Amino acid sequence: MRCPKCAYQRLPTDTHVHSGVCPACGIAYQKYLDRQAGVLPPVAEILVHETVLPAHEQLRLRLLEMPAEVDQVTLGGRALAWTAFALWTIWFTLHGVSWEVIGSSFLHNVILPFHEFGHVLFLPFGRFMTILGGSLFQVLMPLGLMLAFLIKQRETFGASAMLWWAGQSLVDLSPYIRDAQDRSLPLVGGGGEESHDWGNLLTMLGWLDHTVAISRLCFGAGVIVMLAALVWGAQLLRLQYEKLQQQRAA
Repeated sequence: MRCPKCAYQRLPTDTHVHSGVCPACGIAYQKYLDRQAGVLPPVAEILVHETVLPAHEQLRLRLLEMPAEVDQVTLGGRALAWTAFALWTIWFTLHGVSWEVIGSSFLHNVILPFHEFGHVLFLPFGRFMTILGGSLFQVLMPLGLMLAFLIKQRETFGASAMLWWAGQSLVDLSPYIRDAQDRSLPLVGGGGEESHDWGNLLTMLGWLDHTVAISRLCFGAGVIVMLAALVWGAQLLRLQYEKLQQQRAA
């Protein structure tokens, strides 16, 4: 069965999805055709025959949603981007919580303006949230972009890239957290020790003796998120490659 909406050709491995539902875009074939033809079944029939997928299946379909058409140039660009993200992930993972590696990376300079804006954004919520706001916003911002790509743009590969960025933002925070006791890292604007975000936060929380454990936890969480994003992106690339082959064969 070829989907009348996105042209996805059902595969023998799609048995986990109801035979009347497209595994790629999630439409019910017959109801879509009826709506296109202006023919709608009676309400009673809809109630009896409506196919309701479990929530986890709906989520899976949304996360793996593909564009209506796949072209070779776009797919090649996405594959190159995925490769760059994978190499970056390996690089950061192998070097661990290292300020020399993380702080000198191109990505740190990209994240820094969002970090500083976060302090301003959370200013109305008190001193603690103002200090935390920089670190919080540099992680929430790519997550917000991920939701925008996923829900509004329906661009799943872009969403996976934003998830990777959120993970890298967590990795970016780890050396700053580890430095909370020493307060030796250079700060934006040349601020002194009293301006150290995580030195102040962990002092306020009474957790200053746990800086190493917290920094490792933040780094580990970041690596896990980056790996999850890579798995998601790889699955999308595989599905889009299969769809490109189907388009060529059609």
